[in-house]
Amino acid sequence: MSLLFKPIQLGHLTLDNKIIIAPMCQYSATEQGEITYWHEQQWANYALSGAGLCIVEATAVQAEGRISYADLGLWNNTQRDQITALLKKVKTLSPMPFAIQLAHAGRKASTDKPWDGRGQLPPESPQGWQTVSASDIGFNSTDHPPHALSGDEIKVIIQDFAQAAIRAVAAGFDLIELHAAHGYLLHQFMSPLSNRRKDEYGGNFENRIRLTLEVFQAIQHAVPENYPIGIRISATDWMDHAEGWNLESSVGLAKALEQLGAAYVHVSSGGLHVQQDIKIGANYQVPFAKVIKENVKIPVITVGLITEAEQAENILQEGEADAIGLARAILYDPRWPWHAAAQLGETIAIAPQYLRCQPHGLKALFKAYT
Repeated sequence: MSLLFKPIQLGHLTLDNKIIIAPMCQYSATEQGEITYWHEQQWANYALSGAGLCIVEATAVQAEGRISYADLGLWNNTQRDQITALLKKVKTLSPMPFAIQLAHAGRKASTDKPWDGRGQLPPESPQGWQTVSASDIGFNSTDHPPHALSGDEIKVIIQDFAQAAIRAVAAGFDLIELHAAHGYLLHQFMSPLSNRRKDEYGGNFENRIRLTLEVFQAIQHAVPENYPIGIRISATDWMDHAEGWNLESSVGLAKALEQLGAAYVHVSSGGLHVQQDIKIGANYQVPFAKVIKENVKIPVITVGLITEAEQAENILQEGEADAIGLARAILYDPRWPWHAAAQLGETIAIAPQYLRCQPHGLKALFKAYT
């Protein structure tokens, strides 16, 4: 059996294979942060994909924590109840577990939809609001400066992550991923390029990772014992700057999270600074995952321009990661796991309604869900 199609354990959750649908913002919620029909068809599509796990998009724990006014939220019980109803329907399609990524955008909030311009909307805009961050340093020089959070405001955010986690469990999600990547709030606290604080949340490495660890622990205390919690991080800021967040910092963070009981580390990169210099190419983020994997015993998920089955399999065979995250590739090809199974000579479980589409000459490719 190929490694890609072997089961993997994330905490107490067992996945049928090592293909992870990575969280991808859809910018298709109502302005109240509620799901729409788009989410219904999208999540159903994910459920039928054959992947081992789906992590749905970054979901804000506060209204002010959304990236855009069209982002999904889980800061109230109406949102929870609507997600609960949808998740129940989606889970009738397949046994694939679903996870949610809890997030706060910080200074990168209050934006337009990507296809409508991407720019930040000022607080006086009907669809904009005042952003917050570790310090009053904007992401772009033209942005309205964020409000530097006070100690009491930080406590509220920590509690809101915990409350969103309680709602996520009640809604039926099988796992929670904490979003600490891509230049959003937790990453803003971790990087010296965006954190100029002089209190216990700024300065040295231990202070800058404090908020991420406190949020993780607050979620941990809010959910049932042994409920799996993973985290997504940016391994580097991609800045030629000695003071930026880098791979060494990420290794230190991963070790601290492992000690707290994290189910896995999901390794991405970048997103903190407009002058980042990312060297994009196939497998461009895999070396970061490899180094982190060498330093922790918990599973490491890698992501980033992984598009082919053999490419994914080779990453696992080389021991560079424990699981493969797919984002754009699975948007382009929603049946990517089926095609990967065919290319690697594996059998994949699918909905029985689709068994008749078995390709000629590949009689052992499909089996029905048990």
